[in-house]
Amino acid sequence: MTTFVDRVELHVAAGNGGHGCASVHREKFKPLGGPDGGNGGRGGDVILVVDQDVTTLLDYHHHPHRKATNGQPGAGDNREGKNGKDLVLPVPDGTVVLDKNGEVLADLVGQGTTFVAGQGGRGGLGNAALASARRKAPGFALLGEPGEGRDIVLELKTVADVALVGYPSAGKSSLISVLSAAKPKIADYPFTTLVPNLGVVTAGSTVYTIADVPGLIPGASQGRGLGLEFLRHVERCEVLVHVLDTATLESDRDPLSDLDVIEEELAQYGGLENRPRVVVLNKVDIPDGKDLADMIRPDLEERGYRVFEVSAVAHLGLKELSYALADIVAKARAAKPVQEATRIVIRPKAVDDAGFTITQEGEGFFRVRGEKPERWVRQTDFNNDEAVGYLADRLNRLGVEAALLKAGAQAMDGVAIGPEDNAVVFDWEPTMAAGAEMLGRRGEDHRFDAPRPAATRRRDRDAARDEAAEEYEGFRPF
Repeated sequence: MTTFVDRVELHVAAGNGGHGCASVHREKFKPLGGPDGGNGGRGGDVILVVDQDVTTLLDYHHHPHRKATNGQPGAGDNREGKNGKDLVLPVPDGTVVLDKNGEVLADLVGQGTTFVAGQGGRGGLGNAALASARRKAPGFALLGEPGEGRDIVLELKTVADVALVGYPSAGKSSLISVLSAAKPKIADYPFTTLVPNLGVVTAGSTVYTIADVPGLIPGASQGRGLGLEFLRHVERCEVLVHVLDTATLESDRDPLSDLDVIEEELAQYGGLENRPRVVVLNKVDIPDGKDLADMIRPDLEERGYRVFEVSAVAHLGLKELSYALADIVAKARAAKPVQEATRIVIRPKAVDDAGFTITQEGEGFFRVRGEKPERWVRQTDFNNDEAVGYLADRLNRLGVEAALLKAGAQAMDGVAIGPEDNAVVFDWEPTMAAGAEMLGRRGEDHRFDAPRPAATRRRDRDAARDEAAEEYEGFRPF
């Protein structure tokens, strides 16, 4: 059964915002107490967060669809809907987030680093929030925005200081098992290691991590063997250690040709040219291995490599190798620039930025793009004439109608608001009016202007009493 997965495609969907509520406050003697519809709740976000206790993407391999909870709709009596709960997805340190086109969206390194993979939708405003001096009784509310949904790819790149690379069965797993407390699978056949193994090494005052990368073969950078799957695990390593088998049983191989093949694959993969290299001649406890190591060591040193002769089985030369790697790692860490805290950059919009664009697409057809117009369209209930009229007012105040006239739009031209795959298209009319306008100004309720029955009866009774009193005042007995 697969226990290690370092690349998955994840389908995330944030929660939808709750709809606003259109409600009128009613009491026994106050049937029209004004709008009291509450706002809808915000949809939950989908958040990726680095967790040091997570080492694989296996869970997302088995369950690739993840969705946050929706916001609850608003209710009468000014009750707001409950916000949706954020969905927090733990990922290993070193996870790279990409879109389906391969563009890097985030590189998550360091405990607690977060990335919002899906933004929850805003909740719609209730009619209480939409009321104003001109619009005393809105008969509509705004809809909640749908949550952001998209497909992303998660790739794990091991975060280690030292990477052990080499042919299968070169002794990399044995070497990491004696240098650290790691317990990788060790056997006498190729491709024993199918997943990268991590170990922690302490050498003096320096503590560093070492990764055992599965064996590479010719063509690994083009996908042969396990190379393409695991070459990315060496990208973050500061030091590359070539583990060469000096006691190989294959007659067509020798340590120098193995080194050349691995270097060629690293060059084909790219991005590793400036990493310091160290060569480890393993299995020198075998007589033939020791003889071969003594024979090729001058050639390796002539190429500029630091060479160490070790035996993972007999524990020979391990201390020298461990301290040498610690020294290289310490120097690499010291050479790194000091990471400064991320500066908060505020980029205000330009004074002449209208917040939308209008482009003509063919004869008599225009498209409006912009954050506000598209959001307003998503929040409009097109089954409610008053809501449509409210949208028209907002677009007019934003300047969309004036911009359409300037762009050459004429009455009954087609206008689309939004992207091609999800747009609202209508026949444009200047000074758009909704059906509710025939009844008066948008948002007005003439029931508020009409006298209430109880008040009318009370005024009639008071008037009759006053009239009777006046008649009594004018009565004089004979």
